[in-house]
Amino acid sequence: MAREFRFGVGLRVAKSLSAVQDAARRAEDLGFDVLHLPDHIGAPAPFPTLMAAAAATERLHLGTFVLNACFYKPALLARDVEALRDLSGGRFELGLGAGYAQHEFEAAELRYPSARERVEYLGHVTEHIREHLPDVPILIAGNGDRLLTIAAQQADIIGLTGGQPISDESDLFAERIDFVRRAAGDRSLELNLAITAMPRDESGQPDVSITRRFLPHLSHEELLSTPAVLSGSTRDIADTLRGYRDTYGVSYLIVQDKHAEAFSKVIAELR
Repeated sequence: MAREFRFGVGLRVAKSLSAVQDAARRAEDLGFDVLHLPDHIGAPAPFPTLMAAAAATERLHLGTFVLNACFYKPALLARDVEALRDLSGGRFELGLGAGYAQHEFEAAELRYPSARERVEYLGHVTEHIREHLPDVPILIAGNGDRLLTIAAQQADIIGLTGGQPISDESDLFAERIDFVRRAAGDRSLELNLAITAMPRDESGQPDVSITRRFLPHLSHEELLSTPAVLSGSTRDIADTLRGYRDTYGVSYLIVQDKHAEAFSKVIAELR
């Protein structure tokens, strides 16, 4: 049986308490299920910002998308996670990643580990949280084999990158999902996809400038064919997302706050 859709929205600016709480209430009113914050040097601090959002809402879940696990000692992170879980009435979902931006490690005065070390440490942090806070849902996002194996075996939610073009000749997105399912065995997982571009007006055309920043080697047509980019009318996009759920099992979609208004119309089509 297909999972019910869930919808998240990312918040990237938190200039005041009122701004955060207004954004959280707006997300809840627009039909979103989860409000997310990233974890970057120079961005809002996730835990106090999400607590502010929790205090202004009733049903909206709060999540990190995603914490750089290498920035945290497991027991200290577990203390913050437990506090936010309790103070939000159980509405916190922990998103974790292995970290990738060397300049952020340097800004934090931390050694930049190798890719293998970062993934292994992510597994260490995840094991600690799973042992000590088993009721907190864990999302792990990434794309590599080692990371996805840890995610499949320990997380509840898998964050897929969606940066691979889909064509009649190749579907690397499906291959990644097949890899996850094989690694998971009989574990039931929720599959998540972050949308990086979608139309914000009636043109049906997305602005792919952000997507191109991460995938500079792809042509415009190839960018449009990646799962993370949506095109067409509200109904077209809703049909596309139904197809993602039917074909791949992806049922949890995240957009950025600039897409929230437009995507709320899609949510209405899907519910």
